[in-house]
Amino acid sequence: MAKKFKTRLKAKMKGDKVNVKAIVSHPMHTGRAKDKKTGEKIPEHYINEVIVTANGKTLLTADWTGTVSKNPYLSFNYAGKSGDKIKLSWKDNKDNTGEAEKTVK
Repeated sequence: MAKKFKTRLKAKMKGDKVNVKAIVSHPMHTGRAKDKKTGEKIPEHYINEVIVTANGKTLLTADWTGTVSKNPYLSFNYAGKSGDKIKLSWKDNKDNTGEAEKTVK
């Protein structure tokens, strides 16, 4: 059974900017840690691509590596407006994907 990854996204007006916050439940293994029970290395497994759009226009792209912590959190502001449609999508090095969408309040 495939592991379920949860992507949470919030987008709210803060003054004249939109504040976007996201968290993805993901192990983000570097490939260097060892399993405590077996002593074997845990294979690399991390998010390597993140894209955030507003109304279909790219706001942010990020190329991550295994050095990003478990359950990565992302927060940023942009000059937007209430009603904008925000979408965050990601892909990991094992071709798992996830996405979340919100309308700015």
